[in-house]
Amino acid sequence: MITIKNKEGEVIFTVDAEPLAHPYHDSHCLNLIDANLEGANLEGANLRGAYLVGANLKGANLRGANLSNTNLGNANLKDADLWNADLHGGSSLKSANLEGANLKGVALMGADLEGANLEYADLTGANIYTASFKDANLKDANLKSLNFNFSDLRGANLSGTDLRGSYIGGANIEGADFTGSTLNWLFSKTFAKGEI
Repeated sequence: MITIKNKEGEVIFTVDAEPLAHPYHDSHCLNLIDANLEGANLEGANLRGAYLVGANLKGANLRGANLSNTNLGNANLKDADLWNADLHGGSSLKSANLEGANLKGVALMGADLEGANLEYADLTGANIYTASFKDANLKDANLKSLNFNFSDLRGANLSGTDLRGSYIGGANIEGADFTGSTLNWLFSKTFAKGEI
């Protein structure tokens, strides 16, 4: 039995699962692989370093949750609320479904979102410095006022996205699709010249 606690140490969710020994230190990590947490209220939960590979978190409330160093590969986070959550430090969201997710203010520094589906997701105010969106689907996502410096956008689908106020200079955009995106004048000018 695993208990999930909030920042104050109060138990907010219980899962019938066993912890995994962490390969780098003596503590244990939450083993929530393939767990069904659909619609769960995990606001403020401490899930640092948890294994949530393939977990169903559709519509879950993860506002302010600590998900740093967490493996969410192939997880279903469709319509999940991750407002102000912490996913920095190499968290993996490879091939995760984040369609329609609320990612406002999320810390994604260094996170791996390769192949993730972020269609219609809202990343307003997210910190995506050095994050990888390689081959990710960002179609129709809200990407206003983001700093993509040192981010990997190779092969990403950014068609129909709102990029007003965003800085793309310094990002790797090789093979990215910006068809129908709303772009800054400065971005459009440099992109047309191939200077990014």
